[in-house]
Amino acid sequence: MLAADLAMVGLDAARAVIVLSPEGEQPDIAVIKVLLAIGSQQGGWTEASCPVVAEIRDERNLRPAQLASNGRAQLVLVSDMVARIVAQTCRQSGLSLVYQELLDFGGDEIYFREERLLVGRSFGDCLAAYPRCAVMGVKPRDGVPSLLPPMDRLLGPGDALILVAEDDSLIRLTEPTGSPVDESAIALREPEPSRPERTLVLGWNWRGGRVLRELDAYVAAGSSAVVVADEPSAEGTVAALAADLRHIEVSFHDADSTDRGVLDGLAVSTFDQVIVLCYGDQLDAQAADARTLVTLLHLRDIADIDGRHVPVVSEMLDIRNRNLAEVTQADDFIVSDRLVSLVLTQVSENPELNAVFADIFDPEGAEIYLKPAEDYLRLDRPINGYTMVEAARRKGEACIGYRLAALANQADKSYGW
Repeated sequence: MLAADLAMVGLDAARAVIVLSPEGEQPDIAVIKVLLAIGSQQGGWTEASCPVVAEIRDERNLRPAQLASNGRAQLVLVSDMVARIVAQTCRQSGLSLVYQELLDFGGDEIYFREERLLVGRSFGDCLAAYPRCAVMGVKPRDGVPSLLPPMDRLLGPGDALILVAEDDSLIRLTEPTGSPVDESAIALREPEPSRPERTLVLGWNWRGGRVLRELDAYVAAGSSAVVVADEPSAEGTVAALAADLRHIEVSFHDADSTDRGVLDGLAVSTFDQVIVLCYGDQLDAQAADARTLVTLLHLRDIADIDGRHVPVVSEMLDIRNRNLAEVTQADDFIVSDRLVSLVLTQVSENPELNAVFADIFDPEGAEIYLKPAEDYLRLDRPINGYTMVEAARRKGEACIGYRLAALANQADKSYGW
């Protein structure tokens, strides 16, 4: 926060600056003070300033942080991001692995590529333009990146495609000879209508309220949620939220979510999904994850006894505990701090990615969904990627990958992704 201290690290020679949110009360105030100090050290925020990425927890502090950086810093609202991932993943188990693949520098990544040969072509036509890449959006020459624009949106000079590729060396534009699409394999089917859902939330932390708000944006009217936690602040937060939620009726039970008697009394098998949040506000990472592991073990045993599988999504704090958690056979594990770290690092490498991630994690934006293949294709024959992409295009969607159900539990096979 002190300009004199920052003078010792050579900000003017930095390739990028990442401002992390500290622990303790009012972490955003500390971040804002750091942004002010950076501006004073650089002689003011200018076009020539190096990229600065800052972590903000509370949406109310976004505007002050923008003012502190003269609008130059890329601000990542981490509370909303993790809450949205939890809300999306609890309804589509395995989705966090897709996010991890896109964010991890070791897997497939998001790239921007300008293609002069595609100028004048529609976005829909560009979806199948690359044999080794998946197109997902457009970055206008002088505008904000847009995921899944209208299929008839034409590419103009200077526009760039947003795509997923294993490596930038594989982004090669080729025109396939003939038509690789198997028309006989395309069989579009309307999805099942949405119905009310019952969600069980076990445990609590400062993200809990955000998770319920985000879940409310996805579920059908008439849905319900039951929160069970022995966190002092949880009951008041849930009560305040109850009046604001549009689709979910929420109730709270002050009880120990690791107690087997408490869990047996909840009739877990009657819920559509279970979210296990860590007690990160009260305990250190290892103690919080230990309580989560105990809860997950109970849930696995209850599922075995009841003979009904209910999708379980759990938040972990330490990625090293994920391997232990896999023994519990939960459907998905969200290592929240790791996802935040990956987003901050990706945006520091390419600031334009911040708008892409904001769109993906926004309920009003273009989102990633896992949809049954039989809603698009006949599955009695081999199907190539061009046919998958074309079937999705006819529904106004962009297919960027698939999961093989037979490999869903095999870590060495990337869980089928």
